[in-house]
Amino acid sequence: MGLPAAPAYAATPAPRVDLKVLVVSDGGPATAAITAELDGEGTPYTVVDLQQSGRPVINAAFLADTVNGGPRAKFQAVVLPNDNPFPAGSAEMAALSAYETTYAIPQVDAYTYARPQVGLQPAATSGYSGSADGLKAQVTAAGRGTGPFGYLGGSVPFEDNSPSVSESYAFLSPPAAGADFTSYVEAPIPGRTGNGSLVGEYRHDGRRELVVTFAYNQYQEQFKLLARGIVDWMTQDVRLGASRNYFAVHVDDVFAGDDRWDATLNCTPGDVDCPPGQGVEDSIRMTPADVQNAVAWEKSRGFTLDLAYNGGGSVEYRENHDGVDELADQLVSDKGDFRWINHTYDHAFLGCEQDVSVLPWKCATNPNGSTKYVSQSEISKEISDNQQWAQGAGLPTEPDELITGEHSGMKLLPQQPQDNPYLAPALTANHVDWLGADMSRDPEQRQVGPALTVARYPINIFYNAGHVSEQVDEYNWIYTSRTQGGSGLCDDLPNTTCLPAPLDPATGYSGHIVPLETQTALGHVLGNDPRPHFIHQSNLAEDRIGYPVLDGVLDQYKTLYAASAPLVNLRMKDIGAELRNRGAWNTAVKAGQVTAYRIGNSVTVQAPTGVAVTATMPGGTTQVLTGGTTPFGQAYAGSVSGWVSPQSGQSSIALTLAPAPARALAPRAHPTSSADRAVASSTPHTPVPAGVTKPVPYGAERR
Repeated sequence: MGLPAAPAYAATPAPRVDLKVLVVSDGGPATAAITAELDGEGTPYTVVDLQQSGRPVINAAFLADTVNGGPRAKFQAVVLPNDNPFPAGSAEMAALSAYETTYAIPQVDAYTYARPQVGLQPAATSGYSGSADGLKAQVTAAGRGTGPFGYLGGSVPFEDNSPSVSESYAFLSPPAAGADFTSYVEAPIPGRTGNGSLVGEYRHDGRRELVVTFAYNQYQEQFKLLARGIVDWMTQDVRLGASRNYFAVHVDDVFAGDDRWDATLNCTPGDVDCPPGQGVEDSIRMTPADVQNAVAWEKSRGFTLDLAYNGGGSVEYRENHDGVDELADQLVSDKGDFRWINHTYDHAFLGCEQDVSVLPWKCATNPNGSTKYVSQSEISKEISDNQQWAQGAGLPTEPDELITGEHSGMKLLPQQPQDNPYLAPALTANHVDWLGADMSRDPEQRQVGPALTVARYPINIFYNAGHVSEQVDEYNWIYTSRTQGGSGLCDDLPNTTCLPAPLDPATGYSGHIVPLETQTALGHVLGNDPRPHFIHQSNLAEDRIGYPVLDGVLDQYKTLYAASAPLVNLRMKDIGAELRNRGAWNTAVKAGQVTAYRIGNSVTVQAPTGVAVTATMPGGTTQVLTGGTTPFGQAYAGSVSGWVSPQSGQSSIALTLAPAPARALAPRAHPTSSADRAVASSTPHTPVPAGVTKPVPYGAERR
């Protein structure tokens, strides 16, 4: 992306700069959003909370010292809630200014207002301050070229989810006359000609500031789009941690059929939500034409689906259709176009034995009152029979991956508060290493016998709907209040909101459900979250209602991102390994067991034995090995990143950055002059000028 490989220093030799970020927080959502991004990437940081009594004092000793006789900067970047959150004449701001000047340390002003002190004309006289809901911002040529946002396609849309709620606020203003200011993200100034900056770089007094003049929280799309670039800018593409955009889609129940929703009974005959014997079972099952459509869709989108298969579904179908199963024949013929995951042979429920004589169902019990569980032999048979069937069909499976039917066998509240004790030994017997879990009830990766879980996001397109009309009818039943004729589940369930009115059967799917589910899934994609999403084979059949959401995610992503930042579509075991590595890494980082620093173009990282290191570096970075070097990482979004471990016999990781022209201003030698300190300390502590409101964004907790 053109960020510098090494800043210029006045003193020689180059100082040691520790790869850690200092975040000075005022408790607001802007600094919280940046720390959330650092957490998500696995980038170490230290927080100084200005509201906390007994907090550390930010002085020269806090910021820098010496190691082995050489100077050390303890932080590679500084994040402030605004450009100067301290009282007038603050010694802490003076210390930060001197530190940034001496060691070429960038500063991010997480959310400030436009005025000359940050290189911008006053918004009150030359720009705009007010709502930014629905704002159509753009990355500038400088932001895309040598700037930090080259991974974006250009457009940065601001959310506008509710016409009745103000969700964001911005100050838009052009650079001040004579200011060394480069705008990276800007938008037209309402009521005036020209554009105003939303994110830009201000260079002054030997310092560099990234000036952000819009309010945000960590959940908003505009922040998610820009978060990577903010971190890239502050770390100059040299940091621990990494970020990518992931999207994988599992299609469950392939070869089987899914029970259909009954709009009259408001339940699903054949499933546990209908009383036994009520209604008529009506299965939804793909056809050969649906398979051909899926293959064509994949090729047109450049995207591979993961099919979670139930071989017993095909066996049963053949038994009832004179040995014929054209769907299975077509799927096997096109087997190389998909990835395949064992979903058990018959999709049996593998937890406790279900007593469905009551609604909701409960676990059956033994005579002594203990829970009656499905046996180890039954669980094992479901796994092994399905794998053997796949081998006979020639499906290219990975035997160590498993998704049980309904994620059964694992704990399920309220009926089954613990895992089936026979699940773990059955996984061991079948050499299962990766076990699918439901993100909505079991989000964190955990150990189940030999396996690690891989939580999956359910896309809210129902398994029991093949037609748009069925999806809308069931959606209305679930999300309409009792007073409006719905089930009232939305009245009772926490974190669930009732619809203001039932959706129109003709427009409710395309006008409400598809945009909402697209936005939700895209939010996961933009959050550096590798966990997969899942739908069902029924959603690729009949009206093929799954595709509009998948297309919505892919279309929006293509609009938002440049080719340098493609979607990463991993199979389940690779997602599991990514989550495992992140867990070990984050534990080590939080425990202070990782040490990393840069001296000139050399980076050294020390981590606990067995913990892989994740890092982001400029293109051309190499890892130093015994007797040679090897390229580091994989290219993504203008830099290289990846997991790396020391070579046998090495106690740390050594990386060498490719030489590149420095873009940072050359700082003065330490210490700064008294005049420089006076300039820094005389900046008035006025987070908001008189008569100007600076609100925070709405809904920091809403998702």
